[in-house]
Amino acid sequence: MKRTIRTSALTVGALIAALGLPAGAARADTAAPRIDLRVLLVSDGGPATEAIAAELDTAGTPYTEIDLDRADRPAIDAGFLADTVDGRPRAKFQAVVLPNDNPFAAGSAEMTALAAYEQTYGIPQVDAYTYARPEAGLQYPAYGGYSGSLDGVQAEVTGAGKAGPFGYLDGAVPFEDNSPTVNESYAYLSTPAAGADFTPYVDAPIPGTSKRGSLVGEYRHDGRRELVVTFVYNQYQQQFRLLARGIVEWMTGGVHLGASRNYFAVHVDDVFAADDRWDTQLNCTPGDVDCANGGGTPNPIRMTSADVDYATAWQNSHHFTLDMVFNGSGSVDQREDNNGVDQLADKLIADRDQFRWVNHTYTHAFLGCEQDTTVVPWRCTTDADGSTKWVSRTTISDEIANNRAWARAAGLPLDDSELVTGEHSGMKVLPQQPDDNPNLAPALADNHVTWLASDNSRESGQRSVGAALTVPRYPMNIFYNAGHRAEQVDEYNWLYTSRAQGGSGVCEDHPDTTTCLPAPLDAATGYSGYIVPMETRIALGHVLSNDPKPHFIHQSNLAEDRIAYPVLSGVLDGYDALFADNTPVVNLRMKDIGTELQRRAAWQAALRAGQVTAYRVGDTVTIQAPSGVAATATLPTGTQLAGSAFGSAYAGEVSGWAPSSGTPLTLTLPASAAAPATHATRPAPATGPAPDTRVPTGVERQVPFTEKHFTAKH
Repeated sequence: MKRTIRTSALTVGALIAALGLPAGAARADTAAPRIDLRVLLVSDGGPATEAIAAELDTAGTPYTEIDLDRADRPAIDAGFLADTVDGRPRAKFQAVVLPNDNPFAAGSAEMTALAAYEQTYGIPQVDAYTYARPEAGLQYPAYGGYSGSLDGVQAEVTGAGKAGPFGYLDGAVPFEDNSPTVNESYAYLSTPAAGADFTPYVDAPIPGTSKRGSLVGEYRHDGRRELVVTFVYNQYQQQFRLLARGIVEWMTGGVHLGASRNYFAVHVDDVFAADDRWDTQLNCTPGDVDCANGGGTPNPIRMTSADVDYATAWQNSHHFTLDMVFNGSGSVDQREDNNGVDQLADKLIADRDQFRWVNHTYTHAFLGCEQDTTVVPWRCTTDADGSTKWVSRTTISDEIANNRAWARAAGLPLDDSELVTGEHSGMKVLPQQPDDNPNLAPALADNHVTWLASDNSRESGQRSVGAALTVPRYPMNIFYNAGHRAEQVDEYNWLYTSRAQGGSGVCEDHPDTTTCLPAPLDAATGYSGYIVPMETRIALGHVLSNDPKPHFIHQSNLAEDRIAYPVLSGVLDGYDALFADNTPVVNLRMKDIGTELQRRAAWQAALRAGQVTAYRVGDTVTIQAPSGVAATATLPTGTQLAGSAFGSAYAGEVSGWAPSSGTPLTLTLPASAAAPATHATRPAPATGPAPDTRVPTGVERQVPFTEKHFTAKH
């Protein structure tokens, strides 16, 4: 849709003067302009600009969003873009993101102002999704190019892309094809226009030709630089997630607030204990609360010492460490039943330094309300006056302390600040228990627990439980009560098919459940052919989204058929095939994940409150944040803070957190990090508005849209 914009009488030359720099020779370094570390994002409400906004949000990179559809929005003019502070010209934005190469009406004073601003201060512009045309440095697709879907196509980072902003990738950029019935991508593939100074960074084969067409490239013209993106995407799609870092690094020159890394942690719950097994005839789990009246015969699943050897070998081959979340009473019970013998515990204790260890309480007791399990689903028992009966503070404290004492006796390296309660109990569980057990927070304080695991499918945000903070964990749809592939498929079919197909009907009752099946999976091929690819894609999506939250499975999934490994290997092997060695998976323990989430929340709150100021003058970056709020930034390798190296290496740069006392932090960039070039020559007039581009419905939403699923127990 085209928009009519109020025009201005300012000429391009007058705009340059209004922006604060003369139209004469380049300024000396002593008069270098101040460039604020903030992005201007001009949005048309489309998925591409919203995806870039989501990337900036997650990283903690500040931006100002202008919604072109709002009548009350500010006009983008010289005064909006630049001014003078303490006698020094100031550019208010270090980068500009537009929906396309020119989203304004013909003759727009706003586009003219932006062009003058970019040319004057050396500010780069990202065209989030634009048509391939000479105004963007490319031939029209009709001249030997292509317009259409790229579902399932593998694009590639070019040599220039690897040497430039996309050097953290190995090369391949696969486009999703999650559904045969949904058009999930659309692109314009074309080659550089005759005489254009255009460098492709990511390209793909042009169908029916031997040529490759640009998908992402840099167009340099009239003293300006544009990153021209000619495919549409949303924030969830893998192709965007792979390229998002490079888009941000290109437009900020690798100097910006906020940071992004790729995280993966896996908690293995119920270690030393056994997990009850799914009964394929009863469609419930004997020994657990989902079998009415205690029906069926329990048939528990428990790891063996051979499973420990396999876990260790798998870790070593993937350079990855599992977090063993343990219940000590499981070993005590095993020894009591086997004349003092527990080969699994002996092996795990002997190999204890191969893993990280997390307290899961001694017996895995439910620590919320007292449960009435005579009904399915269970309910909270009540006193005569109707008030809820709660598990006591003493019981909760004993569960924590006794497991610690057992671990100390076994020599397990333990961090007492971390705790995972059985089934995340003690915290609210809807619908049966809408409130936390009031005895939980005091018991945590009694035992100095500061990091408490929660279920991300119930509560996705970090919150306080007394003095402790939660660490939300992603449940993987690899069931706790399955040791064999056939059991997993049978339960999956029961949960996610209709009643008419022999299923539970949960999808009929909850139609937004996206793991629903049109028909039952094949017992022989359903796990490897459907469940593994689905769970791998979901987990890898979290890894690529700068999301440090851990995932959790159960010890049963490392036993018998070892059904967890195809998914875990799929995530890590898939990741390794996409990323360069300088961008490894970050594998943190629980308290470090909690700290990262806590710092992010404080930083985001300070950004929203307008309490952060950051800017660059030449090779110096100044950041001021409230006292006690750690500041985060991504900067070139070699950056110094107070005479010491800042941050740690990742993806070819350094990033990290710096404590703030409320006074400005001064960082010195290396000599190799040149300041943005400014140009004194007059820019060419802005071109006409970009043509409308196609956005298929499959790009307006995630396919699958989100990770919502139902499980009997976590």
